[in-house]
Amino acid sequence: QLLARLAQVLILCSIADPSVMGEITRSPLELPCGVKLPNRLVKAAMTEGLADPLSRPGEELFKLYRTWGEGGCGAMITGNIQIDRRYMERPGNVAIEPSSANDQALLDSLKKMAEAGKCEGSAFIVQLGHAGRQTTYMVNKHPVGPSAVKSQPIGLPMGDPRAMTLGEIRDAVSRFATAAKVCRDAGFDGVQLHAAHGYLLSSFLAPRANRRTDEYGGTLDNRARFLLEAVKEAKQAVSGEGPPFAVGVKLNCSDFLKGGLEHDEAIQVARWLEDAGIDFIEVSGGSYENPSMMLGPEAFKDMTSVRSLGTSTQIREAYFLHFAKDIKAALSKTPVMVTGGFRSKQVMEAALAGGDADMIGLGRPLCGMPDACKRMLKGEIDTMPRYEGEDLRLPWYLSWLQYVMVGNLIKLGATQAWTCNSIIRMGQGKPPTTEVNLLGGIKEYEKHDQDKARALLNLDTTGSFTNAPTKKGCCKRKKEADGDQLR
Repeated sequence: QLLARLAQVLILCSIADPSVMGEITRSPLELPCGVKLPNRLVKAAMTEGLADPLSRPGEELFKLYRTWGEGGCGAMITGNIQIDRRYMERPGNVAIEPSSANDQALLDSLKKMAEAGKCEGSAFIVQLGHAGRQTTYMVNKHPVGPSAVKSQPIGLPMGDPRAMTLGEIRDAVSRFATAAKVCRDAGFDGVQLHAAHGYLLSSFLAPRANRRTDEYGGTLDNRARFLLEAVKEAKQAVSGEGPPFAVGVKLNCSDFLKGGLEHDEAIQVARWLEDAGIDFIEVSGGSYENPSMMLGPEAFKDMTSVRSLGTSTQIREAYFLHFAKDIKAALSKTPVMVTGGFRSKQVMEAALAGGDADMIGLGRPLCGMPDACKRMLKGEIDTMPRYEGEDLRLPWYLSWLQYVMVGNLIKLGATQAWTCNSIIRMGQGKPPTTEVNLLGGIKEYEKHDQDKARALLNLDTTGSFTNAPTKKGCCKRKKEADGDQLR
């Protein structure tokens, strides 16, 4: 271990010269399946909320991914595309369901989206998800989960979930496989199964949410069964002749909650995923109940039992790298992507040079500067801009909030609203804004999603806005669009 640490120090010293920095970041990477990334910077998944009333991509998503596709990333991962429209994390999610293979309009729009994102050679990967017990209340007040245990995020209404039946679990596994096949047919380069942040696959891993006594609950190998079955069937669905196609997983390094997935358990799940032939693992952390993925575990340490990680620049920036190191060390061949807080070229290079990560995941910087990757790779910038909640300036009469947990939660809401509103602007062909409006931004974001929820078609759910009763006691529109059927 001493020799390994000495080698890392020597590497870090060697990249201290600005003329050398960037060589590793610019180097290509080939995933085990054969998909090639031209560099190590990856646009991580961020919710877009721009689908049409039938949950299909349209011009706004084409414009958005063309903008990001021209921005110099080695790869891009979409916001989570749902495998079941009834259980969306946001009303404007794109969805791919079992009937999608026969929906030519959806297939054509997915092909256009893939072409837009790959316009300058980036690998383009679809994140596939199921919101589970974190289903947006706007669309469905009756979510499902591993058990009837309600998610309790601060400030967000959630429905009371019911436990999924064995048949529903097997149906979801099949849906992941079907969606992966559709994505391959549409011309994407891979899929990433979302098993982080408290969504369905993630919740099955966590004893806090999973109280099952059958083969999908109890021991870690049982709790991981759903994920591993989904990976296996997805890989089978995309096997065969044709261009290489990746199957990856987004995994929490820890849920940072008592009763959640623990770090040592995440390491073991990562080993099983490698045995299953996964092409990459993205390391993140947190959930709606502890949104560490937004500002890092340190911002919400009072909500958890997580120890303080210190205050070094690397830890403050790359807040999951400390945990990703352990996961990377447990694997022999699977590339690891680390997302969360990276901003400076020096910290990115150090993570790559030290062997702690193979890819750097980036989110918010690309919402204010969509070509930040290209600029950094060209040496025009050494640090990507920060649009973080901790940089917000509260009005003087609210300045005291910065010293309490509530302040972090308010900043979190404003940060998320700014991120979503910037993505919406780019989809509309407008330049992203770099101004964060603390209260107005949240209101704008909520109105957008409420309008999207009201507009959804062919959906047999009842939410606070989708198919919600009107004052006259009838239901808001629950109609079909020109004969198009998704369900």
